[in-house]
Amino acid sequence: MKAYRGFTLVEVLVAIGVMAVLALMSWRGIDGMLRTQNQLQQRADHTRTLQAGLAQWQTDLNRLSTASGITAWDWDGKVLRLTREDAQAANGLRVVAWTWRNGAAAGGDWLRWQSPALTTRAAWQEAWANARLWSQTPTEALRAAEVAIVPLAGWQLFVHRGGSWTNPLSSDVGTEGSSANVSTNTAQPPDGVRLMLDLPTPSVLSGRLTLDWVRPTLTGAGS
Repeated sequence: MKAYRGFTLVEVLVAIGVMAVLALMSWRGIDGMLRTQNQLQQRADHTRTLQAGLAQWQTDLNRLSTASGITAWDWDGKVLRLTREDAQAANGLRVVAWTWRNGAAAGGDWLRWQSPALTTRAAWQEAWANARLWSQTPTEALRAAEVAIVPLAGWQLFVHRGGSWTNPLSSDVGTEGSSANVSTNTAQPPDGVRLMLDLPTPSVLSGRLTLDWVRPTLTGAGS
């Protein structure tokens, strides 16, 4: 009769130990892959949100109203108010506002506010005033019309007038960072707008992002 020899206790323990090590290594590999995938997904989502916000920014500027007696552009150093044509011409105009509201220690949020469609001057005047109120002491009703775009550590605006970039609150042509007395010229839509966004650190995206917009109807050889 043949004698069948089985595994010893030591061999079984060694095999279990090897399997445990392999299982642990596999789990760490899968966990690393999931973490990487999650980070890439967050980065992609954040990038898409930022791109959508920048696209909306350019659309608002592209549709600035040219109606007589209507203020289309106003920057007071805190909020940018715009009067733009609605996507549906029959709906008239809308007042939109962009601002940065300081929040947590990491920074704040880049926000956009939009009024309902406006068809009368009285409605426009009320919406224009509400846009400034929203940037200063917003009520719950006004905050219901705002959209948080992306977190920001801060933002800056420069405008292109008279062939060079200048501070939006300056009435004189100068270089970036120049300052002068505010005049009625600052309420006129500029030839171009330079938007500078400071993305918070640490974050999925960080650093400074600069976007230049040029008025679609601009003609000439300005630089």
